[in-house]
Amino acid sequence: MRKYILLILPLFTLMIACNPTEETTDQTTNPLVMDWDTPFGTPPFDLIKQEHFIPAFQEAFAAQKAEVDAIINQPDAPTFANTVEALEYSGGLVRKVSNVFFAMTGAMTNDALQEIDKQVSPMLSAHRDDINLNPALFQRVKVVYDQKDQLGLNTEQAQLLKKHYDKFVRGGANLSGADQEAFRKINEELAILSVQFGENVLKETNKFEIVLSTEEELAGLPESVLAMGAEDAKAKGYEGKWVYTIQRPSMYPFLTYSSRRDLREKLYKGYIMKGDNNDELDNKKILSRIASLRVQRANLLGYPTHAHYVLEENMAKTPDRVFELLNKLWTPALNVAKGERADMQKMIDAEGGNFKLESWDWWYYAEQVKKAKYDLNEDELRPYFQVESVIKGVFDLSSDLFGITFEERTDIPKYHPDVKTFEVKDLEGNHVAILYTDYFPRDSKQGGAWMDVFVKQMKQNGEFIHPVIYNVGNFAKPTGDKPALLSLDDVNTLFHEFGHALHGMLSDCTYPSLSGTSTPTDFVEFPSQVMENWCMHPDVLKKYAFHYETGEAIPDALIQKIRNASKFNQGFATVEYLAASYLDMYWHTLTQPEEKDAAAFEKEKLDELGLIPEIVSRYRSTYFNHIFSGGYSAGYYSYIWSEVLDADAFRAFEEAGNVYDQTLARKYKQYILASGGTDDSMELYKKFRGKEPSIEPLLEKRGLN
Repeated sequence: MRKYILLILPLFTLMIACNPTEETTDQTTNPLVMDWDTPFGTPPFDLIKQEHFIPAFQEAFAAQKAEVDAIINQPDAPTFANTVEALEYSGGLVRKVSNVFFAMTGAMTNDALQEIDKQVSPMLSAHRDDINLNPALFQRVKVVYDQKDQLGLNTEQAQLLKKHYDKFVRGGANLSGADQEAFRKINEELAILSVQFGENVLKETNKFEIVLSTEEELAGLPESVLAMGAEDAKAKGYEGKWVYTIQRPSMYPFLTYSSRRDLREKLYKGYIMKGDNNDELDNKKILSRIASLRVQRANLLGYPTHAHYVLEENMAKTPDRVFELLNKLWTPALNVAKGERADMQKMIDAEGGNFKLESWDWWYYAEQVKKAKYDLNEDELRPYFQVESVIKGVFDLSSDLFGITFEERTDIPKYHPDVKTFEVKDLEGNHVAILYTDYFPRDSKQGGAWMDVFVKQMKQNGEFIHPVIYNVGNFAKPTGDKPALLSLDDVNTLFHEFGHALHGMLSDCTYPSLSGTSTPTDFVEFPSQVMENWCMHPDVLKKYAFHYETGEAIPDALIQKIRNASKFNQGFATVEYLAASYLDMYWHTLTQPEEKDAAAFEKEKLDELGLIPEIVSRYRSTYFNHIFSGGYSAGYYSYIWSEVLDADAFRAFEEAGNVYDQTLARKYKQYILASGGTDDSMELYKKFRGKEPSIEPLLEKRGLN
């Protein structure tokens, strides 16, 4: 589900008036704590200063402690309402402050904010432990849980009760005093190490660049890639030169088009060696310690491995079921990848190249083979995918499927000038949600793309709380007089993250713990990935893919080329993804809390797997933010698990003969987007589809059958 230079930051980060560790902020005027007098209760970014965060967190923790004390100390016997619901709605201020803070550490970070993060993360961990390890609170929840079959709870209430009871048990409530103390220390250390790991990846990404100054060094690069390199050089103070970095919008086009093999190697090695350079930013010992601590914590709770602990709450349930799925895909994908490798080696040999294909050659020769086989040039597609047109395309698709509209607002405070804000309404003009989009890279932003919330949808005291959602990406910026033009991969990514946004915006749940994207990890990627099926469908493409200069709709012949090439290079794409998924599982099925030699362990496991040397795991351990700094530990497999669902789900629309089929769209909206985690995920899927998913549509989609 990520960069480092001295920045001049707008709005939010300009307003740092004191040392972030000093608690001098007057809490009566702290905008994070006050009611937000803004349109639709959006964060007042024009007022928030970094010095506000630590005092706001401290007040939020104190407020929730008082709320929890009130639950414990009330004289009435425990009930679902006075204990479970009361606990669910407690901590509103913690959610409010956390949502803003972690949005900024992802999209607008700097040295000061990172220092605050190092203080806040262990504070937050300790606060959660204070709640999860509170015996009196757990006892009240347990009384309600033991009576669950006599309470007449609806499905959503039953899910909430189970979620809170399990949170206590999984949070150490049944541990002895000594084990609880050990549990606390593990959580505190993990919080600190996770922040440090992500910070190191960010700094590594920001510091690496290649600066080019001669025509010879630029060989093979098309105009759009040259313009991007010149813009980046200018921004970094290298006027008249070209700069390429290991941020993906810069790296992938360079690897695809540069005919300078030595420079491709230099750039790609800069990328795959992040966190593995035996310097102050090295992540090997950090990640090994994280893995070891996770084993210790799992063992304390009675689980053989961290993966068993995590997967218990997912659709997969056990590591064996994850490996079963990965193994079904690995052999056919590897065989296809070996065929792709052979095609590229043939081309190298035919050109008289006296070398063996290497990992840094793959993008370049894949592009050459694609041109030869399908007459498809990635660069000829970009003019049809201006970022504004793609955004309009996903907006129009959402309107056609789900009956919502998008109106840009200029009266809502933003945290950066690149951000745009939209009010989402239904067809009757009723307010649905607020959406922020933030799509261009900068040094203050983590890499990748993601969705999250400032305000979660919920219902409280008879009021429907409308969600405030944001999408973040790192797509190529406009250059000179050219607008931002996206690659096919960028288009898929934008639609993907918008699927997450729809999941948050169209939520219709009572409790925040179950609303929106609060589902099992291996289900949450389904609503995002299914959108990728729509974005490249001819009926949808014709509605948004227009040439930015001529206004001409994308020609049928070009659409057919895209479809013809849709399974091209899927061996590579599947293998590099599966390798990372296996790597995640290998780290998290360790049974002993020993600190491994990270490089040796990674090599040993991937060699055993049979990964060919021409393909590097999509993420090597040392920069695998998803699992060591994000929320996907023992969960990176979720993308392919969810892809089984999305391929099967889209097959329903294809079988209906209309990708805009309203009956299916209504069922999808009701049972998937609106329902969040209010029921078992497979039950929700079956209510939409009428059956359990089949793996065949995925195998066909990737050309692995």
